[in-house]
Amino acid sequence: MKRYPFLDLALSNAPFMQELKAAACDVIESGRYLHGQQTELLEHEIAQLCQAQYCVCVSNGLDALKLILRAYKEMGVLHDGDEVIVPANTYIASVLAISDNGLKPVLCDIREDTMNMDSRLLEGMITSRTRAIMPVHLYGTPCWDNELMNVARQHGLRIIEDNAQAIGAVSNTAGLNGTFVTGGLGDVAGISFYPTKNLGALGDGGAVVTNDGTLAATVKALANYGSDRRYHNIYLGFNCRLDEIQAAMLRVKLRYLEHENDTRAAVARAYHDSIDNPRVKAPCIFEDIKQTWHQFVVRAEGRDAFRAYLDGQGIGTDIHYAIPPHRQPCYQGLEHAPLPVTERLADEIVSLPIAHPITPDDARAIAAVINQY
Repeated sequence: MKRYPFLDLALSNAPFMQELKAAACDVIESGRYLHGQQTELLEHEIAQLCQAQYCVCVSNGLDALKLILRAYKEMGVLHDGDEVIVPANTYIASVLAISDNGLKPVLCDIREDTMNMDSRLLEGMITSRTRAIMPVHLYGTPCWDNELMNVARQHGLRIIEDNAQAIGAVSNTAGLNGTFVTGGLGDVAGISFYPTKNLGALGDGGAVVTNDGTLAATVKALANYGSDRRYHNIYLGFNCRLDEIQAAMLRVKLRYLEHENDTRAAVARAYHDSIDNPRVKAPCIFEDIKQTWHQFVVRAEGRDAFRAYLDGQGIGTDIHYAIPPHRQPCYQGLEHAPLPVTERLADEIVSLPIAHPITPDDARAIAAVINQY
C-alpha cells in the first residue's frame, strides 16, 4: 500500500458513504429503476450548473459524444465524410465518437501552456468539408477563446464541447450564449460521470447539455431505442440510458462538487508553488479562469525513471495519456498534419495524485520528494 496512492475510489467516496447508501436504498424501495424522478432531477441540476436549458443523461461520456454527432446527422447538420476538428492531445473517446459516426476526425495540435487545442491553428485547417470543432477541456482547463468562436462563426461551424474532465470549470471568455461555465459555452457538450471524474458515478454515466431543444429531443429519442414515445421508433436508435441508482448517486455527490473542485485547486496550488526542480515542469495555473484539476499533469525528463523513483518513495502516478489517438493501432491510417507539441508532451507527461484524500500538505510533501529527483 502506497503512502500516497494515485487514486483510491473507496477513500474518495468515503465522505459521502452514508448518503450514498441512503440514496441507493430509496431507489431500490421506489421500484422505479429507469426513467424516474432521480434522472429528471439530475438533468435539471446539471443543466442549471452548466447554465443551459436542456440536459439529457445517458450511459457514459463516449455515448454522449456519439449521440450528439448522430443527432446532428439525423437533423441534417452533419453528413457522412464531414470533418470535425479535434485536439490531438485527448483521450481516444473524443476521436472515436467522430469516426464511429462516419465522420472524419481532423487532429489539431495543442498549446504547451494549456495542453489544449491551439485555436491559432484552426483557420488554416478549415476545408469545404469542415462542419464542427470539438474543443476538449482537458485535465479541467477550459479550452475556449475568441479565436475559437470567431473561426466557428465565420465558417458556420458547430462547437461541440468535450466536457468530460471539466464540469464546474469557468472560462474568462463568454460562450455563444453569454455564459462562462464549461458545458454551456458552445452549441452542445458531452459530459462523463466515469467513477474517477470530479463528479463520478459508482458505475458509469454521462450527459448531453445544450440550449437547442430540437437537438436535446433528438438525443433523448436516440438514447432510448430511437423512440419519441413508447413503442414508436422514429430513429434507428440505441440503448444508452442512465439508470436511477447512478442518477441518485450523482445527485448526492453533485452537492459536494464545488468543494471537491476547490479542494483540488488548493492541492494544485500547493504542488505548483512547491515543485522546484528544473527536470520537472508543473502545469500552469491561470488566475483569470477556474480550473477543476481533474488531473495535475507535470512534464518530467526521463519519465520512466521519474515514475520509478516516485513509486519507490510510496507515491503513485499515472499517465494521461501515454499514447495519443493517432499513434493507436486502430488509427494507423488516419492522415494528419505534423503534431510536434502533442508528440513531445506524450513522452513527458505524468499525473500526480490530486483526488481526495490528498491534501495541500500531502502535495507539499510529494513536491519535496520530487525536488530531490
